[in-house]
Amino acid sequence: MRKALISVSNKTKVVEFAKKLTDLNFQIISTGGTKKLLDEAGITTQSIDSYTGFPEILNGRVKTLHPKVHGGLLSLRDNLDHQKEVKNNHIEYIDLVCVNLYPFKETIEKPNITFDEAIEQIDIGGPSMLRSAAKNYKFVTAICDISDYDLVIDEIEKYGDTTLNTKKILSKKVFQTTAQYDTYISEYLTDEKIPEKLNKTYDFASELRYGENPHQTAAVYKNNKNPYSILNAKILNGKPLSYNNIQDANSAINILAEFNEPTAVLLKHMNPCGVASNDSLLKAYIDAFNCDPVSIFGGIVALNNEVNIELAKEMKKTFLEIIIAPKYTEEALAELCKKKNLRILELDTTKKNTDNMMIVSVNGGILYQELDKYIVNKEDLKVVSNLDVSDKEKEELLFAWKIVKHVKSNAIVLTQGKKTVGIGAGQMNRVGAAKIAMEWATAYGKTNNLTLASDAFFPFDDVVRISKQFGVTKIIQPGGSIRDEDSIKACDELGIKMVFTGNRHFKH
Repeated sequence: MRKALISVSNKTKVVEFAKKLTDLNFQIISTGGTKKLLDEAGITTQSIDSYTGFPEILNGRVKTLHPKVHGGLLSLRDNLDHQKEVKNNHIEYIDLVCVNLYPFKETIEKPNITFDEAIEQIDIGGPSMLRSAAKNYKFVTAICDISDYDLVIDEIEKYGDTTLNTKKILSKKVFQTTAQYDTYISEYLTDEKIPEKLNKTYDFASELRYGENPHQTAAVYKNNKNPYSILNAKILNGKPLSYNNIQDANSAINILAEFNEPTAVLLKHMNPCGVASNDSLLKAYIDAFNCDPVSIFGGIVALNNEVNIELAKEMKKTFLEIIIAPKYTEEALAELCKKKNLRILELDTTKKNTDNMMIVSVNGGILYQELDKYIVNKEDLKVVSNLDVSDKEKEELLFAWKIVKHVKSNAIVLTQGKKTVGIGAGQMNRVGAAKIAMEWATAYGKTNNLTLASDAFFPFDDVVRISKQFGVTKIIQPGGSIRDEDSIKACDELGIKMVFTGNRHFKH
């Protein structure tokens, strides 16, 4: 009689599965709570200690780590030496292993779990049995996923055994599962920000139509339950997000996270084309839109308050790819859904981003760094020009600073009050970025009382001198150049106020 060893933490559907195996003439060996459940369901089982002839010890920490178990799983059945050793040691073949692991990940996600409680949820016997069975997949069926129960039963009913191809697929799934399981443990035990070995694991979320371009295959994977993730947004209308949609939407919500007051972020190709805060979301959207009504065509809008019907009608005037907001009134949603291809996402943009590190791929490796969560407050600003800076002006300077942080370097952002009026992104030199921002501001008549933010220091005084021509009255920049004094002198000469933040925000 063939033998199946069943020991599961998640007992969903296990009774039905074991019953069908029994009907197919399998003898069931089981452990602890699984055996108790199967016995109560009227399924005859043999306990693991009865099978091995050795009792469970150490409060169940040792029960399946026995030569009769692993010999029965690992023996090559077409190898004469293995056959002799199995017989001489009174080992019986185990033909099927069904194991799912202690819920370590689910345990550590619970509040107030102690370290010792987490450690007890590290499964030892389960992964060992699965790996033994998976290594010997030619002879043993290894099941770690409840969704595979029906497939295994169907094949045994049709062919008398699981097919070799299916066994190989199940083997691969086992090693993927145990590798991921070990990764959760190693991450939990790792205290260093920069560990010697970096292990990360992700779950498949969906295949994408293509990547950045139609000739590139792509998929999206998730690795946690970060509430401030575009991957956790609810799509209320439109098609699934594309690769580029996800990148852009992620950039948009990262900018939005900087603000608490009603704010609209309008974005295209991972750079903002307009950002504004106001006492109403409608006003904020209009201010942001007017910064660059050309570039927003086909772009993304991210909002941090409820969308009402007036705002919906305003946004509907423009071709947009995506709108992201924490909620929509019924009338607003109905109005926006009239555009069937408009992707409408619901995401609580008031939540906090729980990610702390970011990963970027390079040829042959990755770059790994902390997320740029550095906060500059009013009291951190160092006034370096002769002219004094009021609290209101500091607020306007910080508004511009929060935005330039999220613009590709070299970056210059021009604002007027709490709205952008010109953005220069991703230029090879700072003067080029400044000229682009200033040309946009001038094109829309914004040429007075402007704030300029630079993501890094000025190596020369050229940006200061150009900015005077375009109505800039105050500048915020990191400082730190060996020629800072040149820029400060230019500000004093031209009547421009300047503050240093003491930190830069390069974004590549």
